[in-house]
Amino acid sequence: MPTWDAETAECLIFTYKEGLLSRAAHDLKIGVTRFDLSVDKGEVTASFDARSLRTITAMKRGRENPSALSRTDRETIDERIRHAVLHSDRYPRIVFSGRGVPEPAQAWTTTGRLTLHGEDRPLTATIRTEGELWIARLQIDQNAFGITPFKAMMGTLRIKPRVDVIVRCTLSP
Repeated sequence: MPTWDAETAECLIFTYKEGLLSRAAHDLKIGVTRFDLSVDKGEVTASFDARSLRTITAMKRGRENPSALSRTDRETIDERIRHAVLHSDRYPRIVFSGRGVPEPAQAWTTTGRLTLHGEDRPLTATIRTEGELWIARLQIDQNAFGITPFKAMMGTLRIKPRVDVIVRCTLSP
């Protein structure tokens, strides 16, 4: 049974700003630093530690913008994500269970269930191979899981409800 973790795979979350004062905010690239993912007989199981999300960098027009955030800015954002958005003390685990893992060198869709923020919902991920990697892409609507996206300045600055998630794993861990 192949298994991966944060040492052998990568899980990235991308958030997007909106609102009247969105120019003052940043799109973000966030990494999950603790997770386990396994594939066994066509079943995918993944568990992510909601307390392990860390802001990697700000994004500007789809490109990394490392000078936009200081270390203190990143730490403040991480704290808000854990406590004000995900409530990770109460909901420390994010779990996906799905089916549909074919032979490598194909593109496919896996469907399953995602448990996030105490809510369990169906979820579909598109997976393809690229060289020696499996790359899964999916979108999560925070509202569907009872999560209120971050907002500030009376809602004139906010994060869009939809976030993009990319998981990259080597074909053989």
